[in-house]
Amino acid sequence: MSNRPQRNFAVNFSRGFFAPFRSLSLLRGNPRLILYVVIPFLINVVVFSTAVWLGVDFFGSTVVEHLPRGDAWYWAVLSWFVWLVAALLTAVLVFFSFTVVGNLLASPFNDLLSERTEETLTGRSGDLPFSLRQFASDILRTIFMEAKKMSLFVLVMLLILPLNLLPGFGTALYTLLAVSLTLFFLCFEYLSFVMLRKQQFFSAQKRYIFARKFLMLGFACGVMALLAIPFMQLLCIPLAVIGATRLWCEEAGLVLPEPGTTVVVREET
Repeated sequence: MSNRPQRNFAVNFSRGFFAPFRSLSLLRGNPRLILYVVIPFLINVVVFSTAVWLGVDFFGSTVVEHLPRGDAWYWAVLSWFVWLVAALLTAVLVFFSFTVVGNLLASPFNDLLSERTEETLTGRSGDLPFSLRQFASDILRTIFMEAKKMSLFVLVMLLILPLNLLPGFGTALYTLLAVSLTLFFLCFEYLSFVMLRKQQFFSAQKRYIFARKFLMLGFACGVMALLAIPFMQLLCIPLAVIGATRLWCEEAGLVLPEPGTTVVVREET
């Protein structure tokens, strides 16, 4: 049994939820971290702009042209309903393409950002100084691992998609599973940068997440909230990387206390 004091679920959820938002204050206080945000930010700008452009083009050229038409009132209602569903589906496709592709392309820089964030919070330098050659050699390895995670996520989402065909409860079941998988994926995705450096792989990461379920649920909901704020999507990935790394350092009791304060690390029941 751990002898550390415990927080209730509401405090843990709140701490996790605001972790990505607190990343902004960490960036303001540590300008050197901004250097590691610039490249992922530019990548996100390009990916998000491309995803939105493709989504709008698809919606305008394919969906609108095939809307049902007629003079009767019910055709107008049906056309409006199909337009709404198609718009929502297009928005979901844009969201997932931005999340998947953006994370994949920015993953080497996110790994470096996570490492520098840990050094800033703990005061402990990495074992090896930054080397452009070493960074270049790590790019393919990081992208390959990220591609495996993304492929698994997309595959599982496709496997549960046919649940929508079940009458009655199918759509509700699919929605529940899709949201749960997305929340777990967000935790797993952004925690993996710091945990892989500690040689903690999928099983260890899964145990870590479920041992802190309210903290991690709050974090995933915070990331989703960032993605829902216009233009904050462009900063969501680096802010989530910093937030997840910060939570890991706090849970490990490694964060340097500010002058006059004491950092107490607690875990939930």
